Amino acid sequence: MTKINVKGAVVSNDDADIYDWLGYDCVSPNMVEDVLNNSDGDVEVDIASGGGSVFAASEIYTMLKAYSGKVVVNIQGLAASAASVIAMAGDEINMSPTSQMMIHKASTISMGNADDFVHDSKMLDVTDQSIVNAYEAKTGMDRDNILQLMANETWMTAQDAVDKGFADNVSTGSAQPQVVNAIGTPVLSNNAISKVKNLLAKVRSAKPENKVETPKNTEKKPTPSLKDQKLALLFGKEED
Repeated sequence: MTKINVKGAVVSNDDADIYDWLGYDCVSPNMVEDVLNNSDGDVEVDIASGGGSVFAASEIYTMLKAYSGKVVVNIQGLAASAASVIAMAGDEINMSPTSQMMIHKASTISMGNADDFVHDSKMLDVTDQSIVNAYEAKTGMDRDNILQLMANETWMTAQDAVDKGFADNVSTGSAQPQVVNAIGTPVLSNNAISKVKNLLAKVRSAKPENKVETPKNTEKKPTPSLKDQKLALLFGKEED
């Protein structure tokens, strides 16, 4: 059975390279599409994600629902926010006894005048209704009840999710207990994404510098890890 991993942030195709560069787990529509295009049988989708982009999740959900084979979803740790929408594409949804699911209303960061905020408020209402479509199709619950659960930011244990119809089974087996007290998925802001893209463009266009040998008697400073260097570039100050 073909395996698809939904681990880390759910991101757009354009942003996936940045997460890979930083060493963060992520999943994008292109990643899922590549797996589905090379599969001719049933697929298993393993989920451990705090969510991310609603629109990327919608693409993934749509592709999985349209797939001709059986789609089995296994929630291993956390399926929150956009990741819970992806989970709803499963023909069969299994949850580890130690896993959790969280659903809530969509959110965004806005700036501008009163008209801009009214526009964004309407956009969020439409987005919430589109999310409800996925939950309603799986659970058969009343839309208003689902919206209330989302407004309450509802956290569900595996058994709660099964009882409410968001999952089909609590899986058995030797699961490793884990504690989940926060969503915890690193989701980069648009500003951070733009900054990394600018830095990468500079690096790719820069000419290689001549190496300078360090005198043997010179004390060497500890070299930061590659990931620390990348984070320093992302969140530190740029030099002109």
